[in-house]
Amino acid sequence: MTTEVEVSNVEIFQNGDSEIPEEVNGNEFTEVLNGTDSQSPGGRIIRKAKRFHRQNSGPDALVLNGETKNATQAKQALAVNKNSRKSRDGRGRGLPKKGGAGGKGTWGAPGDEILVEERCKDSNDPNYDSESEDEYVVEKIDLEVSLEELKKVLQPVISEYFNHGDTFEVQETLIELKLRSLKPKVIEMILSMALDHKCTHREMSSILISDLYGKVLTSDDIASGFDDVLSSLSDLTIDTPDAPTVIGQFIARAVADDCLPPKYMRSYKGNVECSQTVSALEKAELLLSKKHGIVRLDNIWGTGGGIRPVKYLVKQMVMLLKEYLAAGDIHEATQCLQELEVPHFHHEVVYEATVIVLEDGSERSADMMCNLLKSWGDTLVLTPEQMCQGFKRVYDALPDITLDVPAAYTLLERFATLCHKGGVISSDLFQELPQRGRKRFVSEGDGGRLKEQIM
Repeated sequence: MTTEVEVSNVEIFQNGDSEIPEEVNGNEFTEVLNGTDSQSPGGRIIRKAKRFHRQNSGPDALVLNGETKNATQAKQALAVNKNSRKSRDGRGRGLPKKGGAGGKGTWGAPGDEILVEERCKDSNDPNYDSESEDEYVVEKIDLEVSLEELKKVLQPVISEYFNHGDTFEVQETLIELKLRSLKPKVIEMILSMALDHKCTHREMSSILISDLYGKVLTSDDIASGFDDVLSSLSDLTIDTPDAPTVIGQFIARAVADDCLPPKYMRSYKGNVECSQTVSALEKAELLLSKKHGIVRLDNIWGTGGGIRPVKYLVKQMVMLLKEYLAAGDIHEATQCLQELEVPHFHHEVVYEATVIVLEDGSERSADMMCNLLKSWGDTLVLTPEQMCQGFKRVYDALPDITLDVPAAYTLLERFATLCHKGGVISSDLFQELPQRGRKRFVSEGDGGRLKEQIM
């Protein structure tokens, strides 16, 4: 018979190896295996299954066959629990896991709370204490704009200013840019852009410099800007041959507007070698030395655009229309109209053209004026709004025109029909054409008398 022996102190590991505790003598264990133990009648070995029980009493606690092992025994029994840093499959190198700080939504690694700064600098934070945080002073720093950013922003602003003429908008843009040391570059950019434009835009540039003085720019900033322009005048002359003369006029106008001191030109005497710079300074001195030169400098760029009187503009428009009827040159008439530089006043040329057709009364003048208005409408020299406003002015003034031209209603109806067929005026505007009441004849029974108005 085989002897049954109960082995309870043999520890079985996960890899299948077993270890005999020191309390069991080797001879005794041999006897048990050979079945010679007196306690087992048959000598058969009975092994019980070993189970590791996880327990939340601590990372060093282990329950083996119902008995709680201490830390040393737990290490020998290879305790495997949830928070163990050892490898769980027994195949690793025995090194601990990587020490991370937790994933998303965790509090971080242990000890991170020690590194948190206790002082709160934000006044909007609930933990902010004004008494303990008085030593902190937060200053706002405005970064200075670079030269490339200034050119990128200021050039479109100046181009728009040449269209609307509002200096206040330019002032607001320059204040927002935080120019600081780049203020002289504003003068340089204004003058360089004015060289490529007409006298009307140069007059607007002088007005802009005068309005910026004292609000955005100082006298030193303006003087430094003119210095930069004079130093680069030889390069500007390549694109604009009359640049020395124009810059001299700008300098003289700036002195007349009290933007530059009168001694500005004298500071360059004997210190200039560039011939273009000398020519510009001499031009400025010549303009200022004339009798009543300061007063005359107000119109140094001439009177153009909306500055000129309305009567002068009306006279020029009538003249160009009559020259067109005589020569028939649409291109020349268009050029003369554009040189007046009053796009907001183009409804006047439509009014004058229609009145000339009514006064002339010939089909030739009607056909030529229709072709001229159609050309201006197709090339957008005249906008649809200006065209509509001009014809409506004729509609309103038709009773007065009839005093000089009795057949004005008939002639206007013929000219409006011709313009409508040519696409000069819209159908809505053509429907608004005024109609004069037809005269009654005696044969119709009422003797030509007007009927009494029914109250």
